Amino acid sequence: MALLAVMAFFAVAAPEFLSARNLSNLMVELSITATLAMGMLLIILPGHIDLSAGSGVGLLGGIASVLVFRYELPAPLALALGLLAGVLIWLGMGAFIVRERVPSFIVTLGALLIFKGLFWQVIANATVPVAPGGKANAYSLLTTYYLPTSLGWGLAEVLVVALVVTQVLARKKRLEHGLEADSREMMFLRLFIAAQAIALFVLLTGQFRGIPLPSLILGVVSFAVYVITQHTALGRHLYAIGGNAEAALVSGVPVNRAVIAAFGCMGGIVAITGFMQTAYAGSSTTTVGELMELDAVAACVIGGVSLRGGRGSVLGVLLGAMIMTALINGMTLMSLQPEHKFIARGTVLILAVWMDMRLSRRQ
Repeated sequence: MALLAVMAFFAVAAPEFLSARNLSNLMVELSITATLAMGMLLIILPGHIDLSAGSGVGLLGGIASVLVFRYELPAPLALALGLLAGVLIWLGMGAFIVRERVPSFIVTLGALLIFKGLFWQVIANATVPVAPGGKANAYSLLTTYYLPTSLGWGLAEVLVVALVVTQVLARKKRLEHGLEADSREMMFLRLFIAAQAIALFVLLTGQFRGIPLPSLILGVVSFAVYVITQHTALGRHLYAIGGNAEAALVSGVPVNRAVIAAFGCMGGIVAITGFMQTAYAGSSTTTVGELMELDAVAACVIGGVSLRGGRGSVLGVLLGAMIMTALINGMTLMSLQPEHKFIARGTVLILAVWMDMRLSRRQ
């Protein structure tokens, strides 16, 4: 309802909001924000937070840019090195947090400043253009390539079939174990709405150039996070730790290992987001990634993720990211001043946290 209200408001205040071109750009912006929010979900579930994500986006995107455009490494190799660096850095940060028992808020706040300084050093306080062509083409294609609509419809059909099969099997398994399960009518309604949303997405993006590559990257990352949280022991452990860390430890949950693994996944997702954000900006500058961690946290909280841990879902985070992205995109179309944008984003974040606290007290 909140998402529909936001979109309806901007559709009236800025009619170009619903144009095919803007909706396509909105999908790219959503993909970047939501991808980072997926990593933040993994960090918040066990009760932690990562304030360094935005600076990490700039740093890892900058590392890849410098390797490609200054040292002339092939783009795939540079991106792979940036991805590896992200995973290793966040694994180390996660290990330090759990083994030294330092609050993640403090560690990641310090890392925010460290990554920002390293980022400026890496790019030498200069703009590194991300231009298409040659070895760098794979880098720029991250946000400039569009999948043909015909192929998009094929992928949509495969996705709908996969959703139907997984939901039917999941419901059957729950009934076999004597657990509560949605009625067939409710399951059909959910699948029908999901299929409509997928078809609407392909239809809207097809009116401009096709399906933007970042949306496919978001789909892969979201699916991976969904599998981790809902169908692996690691996901169950993260929920258990966020619900009650002491009880999880007594129950035999490897708390330290699970949290470190979550931070490692976050590092990889930060790197992927950094590549997309830098390619979308067209250059690696000192402002890339600025305040993105706050948008990711806001997307999670708006989407129903509890800051205390133990509660949250991939679908909720996607909806929260859509609200934040639509808000920023709409304000830009209305030509609002930057200070007004900051005030709006801050207000939304505070309201989301307030609502989360109210719901937690009621439960």
